[in-house]
Amino acid sequence: MIPYGRQTIEEDDIQAVVEVLKSDFLTTGPKVKEFERAVADYVGVKYAVAVSNGTAALHAACAAIEIGEGDEVITTPLTFAASANCVLYCGGTPVFADIDPKTYNINPEDIRRKITKKTKAIIPVHLAGQPCDMDAIYEIAAEYGLFVIEDGAHALGSEYKGKKIGTLSDMTTFSFHPVKPITTGEGGMVVTDSKELYERLVLFRSHGITRNEAFLTRNDGPWFYQQLGLGYNYRITDIQCALGVSQMKKLERFLARRREVVKRYNNAFKDCPNIVTPYQLPETNSGWHLYIIQVLNCDRKKVFQQLKEEGIGVNVHYIPVYFHPYYQERGYRDVHCKHAEEVYSHIISLPLFPGLTDSEQDEVIEKVKKVTEK
Repeated sequence: MIPYGRQTIEEDDIQAVVEVLKSDFLTTGPKVKEFERAVADYVGVKYAVAVSNGTAALHAACAAIEIGEGDEVITTPLTFAASANCVLYCGGTPVFADIDPKTYNINPEDIRRKITKKTKAIIPVHLAGQPCDMDAIYEIAAEYGLFVIEDGAHALGSEYKGKKIGTLSDMTTFSFHPVKPITTGEGGMVVTDSKELYERLVLFRSHGITRNEAFLTRNDGPWFYQQLGLGYNYRITDIQCALGVSQMKKLERFLARRREVVKRYNNAFKDCPNIVTPYQLPETNSGWHLYIIQVLNCDRKKVFQQLKEEGIGVNVHYIPVYFHPYYQERGYRDVHCKHAEEVYSHIISLPLFPGLTDSEQDEVIEKVKKVTEK
């Protein structure tokens, strides 16, 4: 089976982890700060806070801007549930804006239509690593005084108008799950240029507890700490961050190979009438976490099953969030984003990862053509 995604772990990655296992710190040690600095410097921001996973990063970002009961946050339905769940964790209400049917990303025009007096933030998701139309989103956010939290789980290394994703918004979150651009096993990060948000994120990551003397209301001695707010245990280990530091050194190589694979797919499918290849906005450079096609004039379920039977590990990204029973039972039964639903009915994600060989990709291409030309 050729999987749709797979981590690339090499000997130096393994040795980096082994070194930490032999050291004095397995968690909350120097490798965490080193990894945070590596990502912050790469993206081009002042601050980064590493956490236990990408969902924790989204939760922390929402908490940092104090999303709460009565607040609405606009996001896309064509995403993993965490992009909306993070709002619910804080007591807010996710509001779904439809997608652009060409890019599959959130449509700024529909964001504007969905804004109310309760709207506090926008969470655009760079689906598959493809940057959203951020100029239009920033214009709306500035007009209405809204926060912007970019869900960059797919987009470490992607660029919008020459700038890395993560440099322009209030906060951007990343994920380091094994199929993402780099991996720490599990892991996530929030990046920001705001010192105030950074300090809130650091507190939230570790129970709301601090030893920083500048924030203590009293100080009984060098052992003393205080809980200043309600946080979570979202810490990440030095073991994971050692892998992250090692992986960051390879990110550009990984991205280059992903882009090569996408170019080969695009060339192979350009004349296939039943396949729609991904569209990239001008002045953007996708990191290509996923390669999502639409299959037309075909039974998508049948195509999916046939490819699985042929040993091709396809997937679907994503089921519209409001389709899930949890959301259906909580007031989203009448929510309909027609473009998201139409695109969902046709999409399939093909194998894409740095270790995918040309011969494996040729096999994928051959079998995709075979099952979609019928």
